[in-house]
Amino acid sequence: MRRQLAGILATAVISAFAIAAPVQAATGADSAPASATRVDPLGDLITSALTGALPGSVDFKMRATMYHAGAKGIRAFDSLGCKVAAMRTVAVDPKVIPRRTVIFIKETVGLPMPDGGTHDGYWYASDIGGAIKGLKLDLFSGFGAASMKALRGVDLSSLSVSTVGEFKGCPPQ
Repeated sequence: MRRQLAGILATAVISAFAIAAPVQAATGADSAPASATRVDPLGDLITSALTGALPGSVDFKMRATMYHAGAKGIRAFDSLGCKVAAMRTVAVDPKVIPRRTVIFIKETVGLPMPDGGTHDGYWYASDIGGAIKGLKLDLFSGFGAASMKALRGVDLSSLSVSTVGEFKGCPPQ
């Protein structure tokens, strides 16, 4: 039933975008800066339909902590052997969320990214930690304690977390 509903929603969104796209192009409404993160609601809807999760559904309510490179005991590589990516790498309990899972954290949408863009809410579960047990995450903010500033305004005690897919290899930088 959920997949049928997702299919119907996908068809409706595709129709809406097919009608809106020529109007946007004709009016020149596409004025987003080149450095802005690309938003792909249609792709998100299709991903949600394929994974069985409806848009906006929350798999977990989790609490989080932050970590940064330069802190005692923090390495430049995650548990997969990949280079950690600022505002993308997240440490998880693999019993709750398997490594190599792409997750969506609603509360991080719109946060400033190190490259000047805005966060789209997608994080990559590529790290684990000894203190990360159960419904807890550890978000990698970047390099140096100042990198944690972007996440300080977020209520880390209750995050809306959805699993949206898997990735192969290393997470994107």
